[in-house]
Amino acid sequence: MALYDFGATRLFVQGPLGPGTVIACDRDKTNYLVNVMRLADGAVLHVFDGVNGEWRARLRRAAKKAVELLVEDQVRPQTDASDLWLIFAPLKQARLDYMVQKAVEMGASRLVPVTTRYTQVGRLNLERVSANAIEAAEQCGVLSVTPCDDMKPLPTVLAALPADRLLVFCDEDAAIANPAEALQPFASAPQPLAVLIGPEGGFAPEERAMISKRPRTIALSLGPRILRADTAAVAALAVVQAVLGDWR
Repeated sequence: MALYDFGATRLFVQGPLGPGTVIACDRDKTNYLVNVMRLADGAVLHVFDGVNGEWRARLRRAAKKAVELLVEDQVRPQTDASDLWLIFAPLKQARLDYMVQKAVEMGASRLVPVTTRYTQVGRLNLERVSANAIEAAEQCGVLSVTPCDDMKPLPTVLAALPADRLLVFCDEDAAIANPAEALQPFASAPQPLAVLIGPEGGFAPEERAMISKRPRTIALSLGPRILRADTAAVAALAVVQAVLGDWR
């Protein structure tokens, strides 16, 4: 039998959490628990706040059209998120939703949107991004909620990137075709990481030159096929987590 019940209904709430804490559910959460999940009075679910781990809670009616949650005991203590950023050029709505959800599932600890010459999206709906990140965390047993930065130009983001963070630049022209082989020289010790995914049109020549000049940057091939940007993000995160990250 599994040590943890991943089939339990999980809900992100505002903390802090502790034994005896009562959480008042707003209309959206009440609708989700009662009408979507069809939980009855007294039903048990799991709640987390991104800081204090995961707790067992019991649903109870607070009014005719409102419910509250009584926190009982801790199911899992809070664990440290992997130090892995995803830097990406935003995509159109449905594909961006997919990429955000999968990035959270794959362990991205921070989402960093950038504008490039060929970026197709001029504005980013941070509320929608946050909702997708929370939903992915709820569904996949993730204890932390991945934050998303405001969108900034690529040169600004690169200039502000900490010097000790290894930047993995997804590049179809990388000199080493095998991505695991390219990453292996950096696998001796855990380190802060960032994966950079370009827009559908790729990076402009001057952007590629700027990225390549940054110290502690490695070009990573994603194989012989051209991948869509959302697929490339998932593939890159999988390779990086397997060779350098918390899959090891």
